[in-house]
Amino acid sequence: MTEPEAGLWSRMTEYLPVGALELIGQAAAVAKAKRKSVYLVGGVVRDLLLGRTRLDIDLVLEGDAVSLARAVATDRDKLTVHPSFGTATIKGEHFNLDFATARRETYLRPGALPTVQPSNINDDLYRRDFTINAMAILLTGRRRGELIDPWGGQSDLEKGLVRVLHDKSFVDDATRILRAIRYEQRLNFHIEPNTEFLLRHDAPMLETISGDRLRHEMDRLFGEEYPERALHRAGELGIWASLHPSLRENWWLAGSFHRARATVRPTPASLCFALFLYRSNRDQASEALNRLSAPKSTTKTVLDTIALRDELESLASPDTRPSRLYDALRDYSPQAVMANYIAHQGETVCNNLSLYLNKLRYIRPSLRGDDLIAMGAEPGPGVGEMLSRLHQAKLDGEVTTKADEVRLVRRLLCSQPAIEDHNISRRSNT
Repeated sequence: MTEPEAGLWSRMTEYLPVGALELIGQAAAVAKAKRKSVYLVGGVVRDLLLGRTRLDIDLVLEGDAVSLARAVATDRDKLTVHPSFGTATIKGEHFNLDFATARRETYLRPGALPTVQPSNINDDLYRRDFTINAMAILLTGRRRGELIDPWGGQSDLEKGLVRVLHDKSFVDDATRILRAIRYEQRLNFHIEPNTEFLLRHDAPMLETISGDRLRHEMDRLFGEEYPERALHRAGELGIWASLHPSLRENWWLAGSFHRARATVRPTPASLCFALFLYRSNRDQASEALNRLSAPKSTTKTVLDTIALRDELESLASPDTRPSRLYDALRDYSPQAVMANYIAHQGETVCNNLSLYLNKLRYIRPSLRGDDLIAMGAEPGPGVGEMLSRLHQAKLDGEVTTKADEVRLVRRLLCSQPAIEDHNISRRSNT
């Protein structure tokens, strides 16, 4: 083994989990016994060369990868098999080890999922998105430990470049546009000039991609450590206009995502979408979400966020009663309230939103409807009205203990008409 090859093995030992290394060694032994070649490929090779830990690890076999995975998986391993795709995954402790059969891909039309057929490692690497992800380490045979790098990925790593393998790359699969930006910002690289030209030229090809696939790429982007960097860069490159023309400017996202990281980790994708679309109006956001085939929960969060944003001035008083805050916010999803807390600049409004999120929404009376009936309340709508009054009193600090609640209920039972008058007045005020 040459010195560079020994260095790659050393990096594997340093940056890959012990459990993954054991399975990789077993896979190499099984493949060798069957006279098959198996390779470590893709992002894991890139990260090893960069000196980064990797927990998602890909193996490619020139042969039946599913059989290889079954041969090395033990009872303690969680094995998932996709025989129609020729892939399998072993989920270990804090890592995933993916097995795939080396394959060739062809695209019947732009944006379509590829047609695949078994092939060799060179064809498998050529189907990948960028040179820095198109490298492999051979794990078997006399050349064990050799870096397979047919398109200069190691050189581009050293130069800090993200480069496509061929000029039709973005036409074949326009999701690579978002991936190029994501890798550029994650690694603090630059998109290679010709690749950037192709990216700008082929940006309209995003229209060929299904909403589900686009949203999946957005979810990955939101999962980055600093997603606002990629969001801003994509805006500079004019990418978001394909979702909606209103999304051209997003310079303000940096502050929102910084505050989001300080508030909630990990930041849910639906909250990220709410921040991303925060300055859109309802129609603009709806159109963008429809384009992305967003799930109903995400759509509700975003549209609730925008609706609440337009009502925030009503919460700008420091003297707003807690029960008034609760009534104003209870119908919005908690993530929508959180998005406004993160994105809004007013101190008083943010304090009120924080009070709701951290305290008011959890406050409930100790007494329930059955308790009130046992104390003499007539079953029916009046019980609900009394519980509402009790909840209001608990929110506003008028009662703090269960004994306080009992005393209030007894007073209310003695003045039923007054309760009705109070609730009619309260409903008219809201």
